[in-house]
Amino acid sequence: MTRRSRSRKPRTEVGTRSDLPHPSPLRSKALLLFPEAVGYHPSLCKEDPGTIRQVTCKQGYLAIVKTDRTVIVYDRAEDGGCQGSLKRIKLNKGAKVDLLDGEASHLLILSSEGKLSEHSIASRGVHSKPRLLKELGDKRIVQIACGDHHSLALSKGGELFAWGQNDYGQVAARREINAVKEPRLVWELGGIPLAKIAAGSAHSMALSVFGTVYSWGKNAFGQLGLGDTEDRCSPTIVKALEHEKTAFLSCGGEHTAVLSKDGLVCTFGDGSCGQLGHNSRRNELLPRLVAELFGARVSQVACGRWHTLVYIADLGEIYSFGSGAEGQLGQEGKCDRLIPLPIGREFNRGDMSEELVKIIAGKNQSIVLLLKEKKSYANLNRTIARVEEEKTDKWVSNSDPNCWQTMKQDVKLIFSSAACINGSFVERSRAKHFRTSQEVAAVDMSAVLLFHEKISTKPKVFTAVINALKILLQSVFDFPGSPEALRVFLIVPILLRRQDSQSDHLLLELAQAIWFRPQKEKQLLESLWANLEIAFFKDLVSIYQRLATAKLSSLIEHTRYPEETLQVVLLLHVLRMLYEVNCRRSFRIQESNFHIPGVIKMLALPDILKGVELLRELLAFPFIFEMEVKVFLHQAACNTLNMMANFGTTSELLVRRQHLVQDTWQSLRNANRGHQALRVRNQISYLYS
Repeated sequence: MTRRSRSRKPRTEVGTRSDLPHPSPLRSKALLLFPEAVGYHPSLCKEDPGTIRQVTCKQGYLAIVKTDRTVIVYDRAEDGGCQGSLKRIKLNKGAKVDLLDGEASHLLILSSEGKLSEHSIASRGVHSKPRLLKELGDKRIVQIACGDHHSLALSKGGELFAWGQNDYGQVAARREINAVKEPRLVWELGGIPLAKIAAGSAHSMALSVFGTVYSWGKNAFGQLGLGDTEDRCSPTIVKALEHEKTAFLSCGGEHTAVLSKDGLVCTFGDGSCGQLGHNSRRNELLPRLVAELFGARVSQVACGRWHTLVYIADLGEIYSFGSGAEGQLGQEGKCDRLIPLPIGREFNRGDMSEELVKIIAGKNQSIVLLLKEKKSYANLNRTIARVEEEKTDKWVSNSDPNCWQTMKQDVKLIFSSAACINGSFVERSRAKHFRTSQEVAAVDMSAVLLFHEKISTKPKVFTAVINALKILLQSVFDFPGSPEALRVFLIVPILLRRQDSQSDHLLLELAQAIWFRPQKEKQLLESLWANLEIAFFKDLVSIYQRLATAKLSSLIEHTRYPEETLQVVLLLHVLRMLYEVNCRRSFRIQESNFHIPGVIKMLALPDILKGVELLRELLAFPFIFEMEVKVFLHQAACNTLNMMANFGTTSELLVRRQHLVQDTWQSLRNANRGHQALRVRNQISYLYS
């Protein structure tokens, strides 16, 4: 994150600047538009803010979701006309509108049931009905975002879908694909718990629960924050924002703004109109702190196409910067502002709370909405499903069969999704989850253990979790690995620590999923293991050690080859990864925790050849042998070599008495048989000079 300008506290007064009006209270009017509602239908001025659930003005038209869950779209009159058109939209079958967003050509409308519909802006008629996006099937959508010609949708199950034009890779499809007509899963973000999505003109952004920012699409002005101007066709981590506690992001036409948990604002991308707030018109290729806002805690940020708004609740002020060509900065005059300046009016800080003020920025429009009640505005940041303490208590305490069916669906949704599991059990104390990295998983393992203990006493809930995990483990191979996505491999074993056949079978599948992941991802997982608390690391080792012991005992007793041999080997591969982690961490737990008793019994198998063959397989994992077994195997190997040597050839070593050692080693080197030279009988012959 770049910091160039001198830090200063935001101005709370405009000062003596003649081009700005004197502050005036906002309480007299609860819906403020900058510029004013010129060219819109007259009924817009009569809208009661108390009946407004959401308002958006992204693409030059203004759309309002009413509290009765209907939509009104106001088009501004063109060519200087005095009155634009008005259109009312209702969903089919009496469905209620929850929220919306708009592209240049159509609106995306989300129902309260999570179903998504499209509505063409070009459709005529005062009353019109949108088209349901059946391609999403039964997916319940929680967030939507629209660019100029592309759309994003985040499901409650943690899946991100994208569709529309792909000229710059903004829907995360291959470069040769110009457009994606139907919602397509963004595979590269599979398993990552997303908290917020946003879309610019032709670029896309996503924010994870852990504060990691991903960007893709058009990058001509550096709006992806990656330090260059190369377009990306797949989500890429914005490294400059790692560990900056990013909590919110907003996209303008060609610029991006991010807000941290501590109220700091960073901007990057196109700065031609001053919309970055850095007192210049330069583009920024990397996130840069808006120094004029440093020292105040910003609570909201909103990007228009060429301007930016921020709200500072502590000061009761809204600041604006960027293009003012249409009067969208809320100040007299229509010049650009290169630094954040107050809009010229002041809130009554004693009466207003953060939740009662909403700022909205659109193409060339700014809107301030003063709400009458808290939480009356639509929640635009709904989260994906996750395990919560209150929710868990309901699961384990409810006995009503009618309620249980709904809860069962919730359990299935969470535990069949890697993203939902990864978004659960987050270690939030001291904002640890914002420090997630290749070494820190930010998993609250105590919470995972407590959850397991709770559901273990409720067979109905435990069975529902197990059934959902079966679905998960069929797809866990399919997402790319990142520290955030790999958290699932820390959480799931604890959920399966109960010793029963179903849990053991799923642990085997999990071991297989771990072993067949790419080497780089296995190294990432080992780093996460290495930073677990000792008690939980030991618990993880004991889970795999117990199962490997049980499978090996079963194999010895029932002599089932080769399927059980493969199962044992898979488990031992995972156990070896854990053993190597333990070695690198200076033996955090004793080596005896990795030992598997009873290995020597294999030599007593009815089929001795099978026993020797199996023992040979296990020799690749020497850490599982107890010391007496290691000594026995060493002696057996020595005896075998001696027997082989007695029946083999004899090698003659020619040496001189005065150079005995030197000549012996030289003769062995000349034999050119490597370590095999030590496995034959050697006869020494002395040379006399």
